[in-house]
Amino acid sequence: MDPAALEILQTGERTLLRHPVPADAPAFLAMVEASRALHHPWVHPPGDAAAFGRFVEHAATERLQGFLICLRDTGEIAGVATLSEIVRGLFWSTYLGFYASAAWAGRGFLKEGLGLVLRHAFGPLGLHRVEANVQPENTRSLALVRSLGFQKEGFSPKYLRIGGQWRDHERWAMLAETWEGGS
Repeated sequence: MDPAALEILQTGERTLLRHPVPADAPAFLAMVEASRALHHPWVHPPGDAAAFGRFVEHAATERLQGFLICLRDTGEIAGVATLSEIVRGLFWSTYLGFYASAAWAGRGFLKEGLGLVLRHAFGPLGLHRVEANVQPENTRSLALVRSLGFQKEGFSPKYLRIGGQWRDHERWAMLAETWEGGS
């Protein structure tokens, strides 16, 4: 795959943000397989070619934006993020989902990449609110959203069905006015 042919949405110091393309399937699926222990039980990413194809198909629509957070130097996938249920009208809001590649976890790549997602959400997408719902036991993700400047808004019992079980979540949000990367 020619990296020059890919549309880069945002660029950071060490990462870049782009939508997935069909040619990403082998690298994406290998990352998911190698990261199962890190992801379990928090997320269940697309695990086969058909599921990945559906992710790519819907990754740049009006209601969903799916992103690969890639290393600038090598193009390797360091993480994945989604902005789902994008609502306009009076709300101008979305839900943020994310997960890291085990190979690059704990090195700050996902934090930088999520900063790029926020820049995209509050910039080109023109959104007002980004909400992240995190399971209370997922201490690494809670620390990440806190470090990005999200504010805790509440607790939602049995909020999302993940891995066949209804799971509690803490509700965290960021507004365009309070986003520190916006100045």
